[in-house]
Amino acid sequence: MRALLQRVSEARVDIDGQIVGQCGQGLMILVCAMQGDTEENAAKLATKIAKVRIFKDDAGKMNRSIADIGGSALVVSQFTLSADTSRGNRPGFSTAAAPDDGQLLYLQFADCLRGLGIPVETGEFGADMQVSLTNDGPVTIWMEQ
Repeated sequence: MRALLQRVSEARVDIDGQIVGQCGQGLMILVCAMQGDTEENAAKLATKIAKVRIFKDDAGKMNRSIADIGGSALVVSQFTLSADTSRGNRPGFSTAAAPDDGQLLYLQFADCLRGLGIPVETGEFGADMQVSLTNDGPVTIWMEQ
C-alpha cells in the first residue's frame, strides 16, 4: 500500500457541497492499495503511520507521533498514487488494486488506525471529492508497505 501523509492543522472532504469527513490537528492521509496488497499490508502501514514522529515537541523538533499529540486523521482513497509516468504523457494506473479490493483495503486501513486509538474520518471511496487542507510546516511524507 502507498500513502501520502500531510501534517495538517485542519482538513476536510466535501462531496456535492456537503462535508463528509474532516479532522483538526493531525494527518491528512491519501492512501492507495496496490495489486497484491493484503490486510497485513494495511495493518502494517497503519501501525507505521500511527508511530511516525513528525509533530513538534516542546523544543520544536519533530519528535511526536499523532497519538502523542492527541491528533486525528482524515483518510482519503486515492488510486492515482499508483500512477506510472514512465512512458508518454498520460499516467497509467494498472498497478492499483482492483476497485473491490482497493475499497476493502482502504476501509481496513482506516479501521486499523482507529484500533490504534487514532480518531479517523474518511472520504467516500470512488466519489468525486473536493479536498481542502492547511498543511502544517509544510510537512508531506511518502510511505509504502
